[in-house]
Amino acid sequence: MIPQIRIARDAGVCYGVERALKLAHEAAGRPGQTGHAYTLGPLIHNPRVVAELAGEGVAVTGAVDSLSAEDTLIIRTHGVEAARITEAQERGITVIDATCPYVRKVQQAVRTLSAEGYQVIIIGEPDHPEVIAVRSHADASALVVSSFDDIPADFSAHKAGVVVQTTQTLDVLQAVTAALMGRCQELRIYNTICDATSKRQEATRELALDSEVMVVVGGQNSGNTTRLAAISRDGGARTYHIERPEELEQAWFSGVQRIGVTAGASTPAEHLAAVVARIEELVA
Repeated sequence: MIPQIRIARDAGVCYGVERALKLAHEAAGRPGQTGHAYTLGPLIHNPRVVAELAGEGVAVTGAVDSLSAEDTLIIRTHGVEAARITEAQERGITVIDATCPYVRKVQQAVRTLSAEGYQVIIIGEPDHPEVIAVRSHADASALVVSSFDDIPADFSAHKAGVVVQTTQTLDVLQAVTAALMGRCQELRIYNTICDATSKRQEATRELALDSEVMVVVGGQNSGNTTRLAAISRDGGARTYHIERPEELEQAWFSGVQRIGVTAGASTPAEHLAAVVARIEELVA
């Protein structure tokens, strides 16, 4: 019997990534452009897409001062530190802001909290580009925690405000805010988890519960994709996180009748479709 292959009802590229890719493609083909197009850091956390953009003439740079005024700088979906955008503008570089609109909301929330005198707490991965960018919009006292264990034992605040990395899980947000409840006289909470993230996580959870094997497609460096893989494993399915269809192995599907496939928010539809097509070939 040929196994059943099902794709999660919400999977693959989100609005913010689609928007960023459109802006990057347009920047690469701008008529009359004399300089080059660059992204400040990888546009999205998907090495395949970054390589494809490089083939179109959109290179990755890590430094604003390596660019000339004739160049175009595209701000990655995760955002960058506010000072780096200012630096580029002061150098006369054309700046195209491809920061995800949901990430911009987090940045705005942090600015509001700081301006109103709140102790800012950012829930997320300290070294993640989004978190680094968001923190740059807060004052120096901003605290970044990835779990309730990261809250200092002696922490207390008259008033504190919480934001959360857009690709985090609701469980993490709830755990951290519960730990803060008794330590602040006033606690303002912004649930800034992206709706697309929540939908993909829930769809993956549902599919994993009814699948023997799950294949998660997306960059190994993608936080939202690795979280989908973790959710899938928690659901009891044997889970494989891949970037390319060539990574699939026939042995993974031996004796399996229910296969689930999902993809991170930075995985284009054509990449997801290629993986499904390859699975169909392997199990035929």
